[in-house]
Amino acid sequence: MNAEKRRRIYAKLAEANPDPKTELEHGNPFQLVIAVLLSAQTTDKAVNVATRRFFPTVKTPADLVALGEANLMQHIKTIGLFRNKAKNAIATARQLIELHNGEVPHHRAALEALPGVGRKTANVVLNEAFGEHTFAVDTHVFRVANRMKLAPGKNVDAVETKLMKTTPPEFLQSAHHWLILHGRYTCVARTPKCAKCVVFDDCEFAGRHKLRELQQQSQ
Repeated sequence: MNAEKRRRIYAKLAEANPDPKTELEHGNPFQLVIAVLLSAQTTDKAVNVATRRFFPTVKTPADLVALGEANLMQHIKTIGLFRNKAKNAIATARQLIELHNGEVPHHRAALEALPGVGRKTANVVLNEAFGEHTFAVDTHVFRVANRMKLAPGKNVDAVETKLMKTTPPEFLQSAHHWLILHGRYTCVARTPKCAKCVVFDDCEFAGRHKLRELQQQSQ
């Protein structure tokens, strides 16, 4: 895909959604860390339902430690891997208190050192909480980047590297949000909704014309 197409794709996504944000509900960087930690292999909607049970009274690492692992498990037992996630969340809260004075660090290495926090989570926090130009490559971004030929790669690291290199600078702040949302609601896994796609003309997915025709006929 050439640079002109990429620029048009991001411009169209920006026109459709000028100020994209994560769909994970949070009130501060610490709550964002916990929400993203809980979101692994779980939908944002399910995480929001769970965090609404304790975020009103758990706003700091000290609050979470005081809540305790057993109580946290009760709040998040509706999401996948809740036992391990509760353990990591409490451990992360303790580490933030012990090493960072209860604050979320604005450093990738320190973020990735937190229990249960990997590169994707760190990228979300750096982008959403601190305004850094990062790409959190989840399953949606990975699928969209490869299917559209926007930034094809065999693994998430390769896709992230290519996206960082090829995305026009003026779109970097919001680009990963646009791709996540595009993959979540339009370029979905099983049957992409090509008939409703705002970037259809610049997409390089080989099957898009046939899909759009079939979808238009069924409307």
